[in-house]
Amino acid sequence: MAVDPERLSRFKKTLLIAILIGIISGFGSLLFFVGLKAAISLVATVILGYHMPAEGMTLQEVSNWTPPLHIWLILPIITLGGLASGLLIWRFAPEAAGHGTDAAIKAFHGDGRIRWRIPLLKAVTSIITISTGGSAGREGPTAQISAGFGSIMADLLHLSDRERRIAIATGIGAGIGTIFKAPLGGAILAGEILYKRDFESDAIIPAFLASIIGYSIFGAFIGFEPVFLTGNIEWDIPQIPFFILLGVVCALMGMLYVWFFYWSGDQFTALWKKYHIPPYLKPAFGAGLLGLMVVILAYFVPGGLVPALASLGSGYGFMQLAIFTLLPLSVLLVMPFLKIISTSLTISSGGSGGVFAPGLFIGAAVGGSLGTVLHILAPEYVPLATVPAFVVVGMIALFGSVSNAPIAVMIMVVEMTGNFSLLIPSMASVGIAAVITAGKTIYREQVETKADSGAHRGEYLVEILDDVRVSSVMTPGEKVISVSADQDCATVMGLIDQTWHTGFPVLQDDHLKAIVTVGDLRKMEARGKGHEGIGSCMERTVVTVTPEDTLETALKLMIEHRIHHLPVVAGRGSDRLVGFITTTDIMEGYGRRLEALHGEKESENSRPSGSG
Repeated sequence: MAVDPERLSRFKKTLLIAILIGIISGFGSLLFFVGLKAAISLVATVILGYHMPAEGMTLQEVSNWTPPLHIWLILPIITLGGLASGLLIWRFAPEAAGHGTDAAIKAFHGDGRIRWRIPLLKAVTSIITISTGGSAGREGPTAQISAGFGSIMADLLHLSDRERRIAIATGIGAGIGTIFKAPLGGAILAGEILYKRDFESDAIIPAFLASIIGYSIFGAFIGFEPVFLTGNIEWDIPQIPFFILLGVVCALMGMLYVWFFYWSGDQFTALWKKYHIPPYLKPAFGAGLLGLMVVILAYFVPGGLVPALASLGSGYGFMQLAIFTLLPLSVLLVMPFLKIISTSLTISSGGSGGVFAPGLFIGAAVGGSLGTVLHILAPEYVPLATVPAFVVVGMIALFGSVSNAPIAVMIMVVEMTGNFSLLIPSMASVGIAAVITAGKTIYREQVETKADSGAHRGEYLVEILDDVRVSSVMTPGEKVISVSADQDCATVMGLIDQTWHTGFPVLQDDHLKAIVTVGDLRKMEARGKGHEGIGSCMERTVVTVTPEDTLETALKLMIEHRIHHLPVVAGRGSDRLVGFITTTDIMEGYGRRLEALHGEKESENSRPSGSG
């Protein structure tokens, strides 16, 4: 059987991408991990005299941890770390600020290019941030490092735009899977984490191979043991309702995490803009506030030492303590809130690091709290040996839901703990959590579906989109739900909950004046202004189309402005609303036209040919 040369060429390129990304992820993760460990040892052990708890320690080893000799030193150290990180980031590459996974996702949906300096700079600034006490994870930097090298490889090999993006997605999955010793979960993450409601299937096969290669290289030097030791964990089918309850609690805490994380980032931005402060001081200010919080808790709050120290760094050691049920309920109850604050102060202010580990930490503390409470209230139903199961499942439920990657996170955490029996309660917990969070995400660069991604723009045949008018797929004006500027935010939010629409046109005497979206309303609610009229939050500069515009024009405007709906007006320069169109309408119109063309082609093929 003849082999299609074009198909063989694609296979060779896919194989080459996977192998090179795997090697890069393996050695890149190894160098970053070793550098981070060395920096943490220098700061914690040598300077602070802090014998930290660490992941992977046995019960006896982790029980012997001791606090720093001089806790007040944390304040100047973490502030200087924030300053050093800020200077490097804002001098050489501002896109290295914040959590690296989001930056890699943005590159995938954008032009597919990451500057060559980013991998090295991200590694250095993240090591500085985390080792000096900043609350951040190592997975985000690893994802951006591996994705960055994927972009460099694409430049050197002159890969196509599609192959470049596959290299970036593969790098995200392989980097995270390698650093967490979770190759299967990492590979699935490559396809799942890019979208809120879609999956990048083209990245899965190369990600499988790259993750295994990276994991093999990393494990050959570091070891193949799971990240966390769990001991004997017991759970039973009758406890499933308790794990479903855990999913509900984790979803609520996860939404608080997302809201506070981005709210604090908005506050930093507004403050810096108002007073014209140099941007490189922002991470130092956030780090200084975190250091001050830790010192106050340690010195002036009874029992505040342990939760204060737990709010620093990645928190893996304290997750290990929680798995071994070595943390009291009083500590577990406050740890999620402190970690949300500390992570927001570190990363939302522009510090360099990931949000994955803090998310796992918050989920572990929530799970440990609920498991301990249930054990106290009903020890016959929830014995002490089951509490660690709540800790691990809490990690999965919280971060799996707010990352919109429940399957990948579930598999990754199970690989990290080496306990595959927890898949069943995890499925129940993360499933209900994902339903409740309903698309709320810690990764703002995720898009809804492939139709919303610049990476797949060319897959919509332009000739088909250009052949269909907006008028044929739009919702007619008389059926469009509209609001007025004097309606209060709470009422319109209730309308959104009833209709599941994400935005409404604002009309005055049948004339389009503005548009209001769920994002605008949530900001008002967050500021305690839900009783005010939407006139103070609606967007008056409205992007519109006309009935005679093509779907190609409408889709281009949606992607350009990162929106999912457009009001349709009577004509150019008109403000008379005649309809409304969404991305779903475009996809359905595209599908109908494609189906019609397919039917016409089949009809032509079925006609008997003439005898000539």
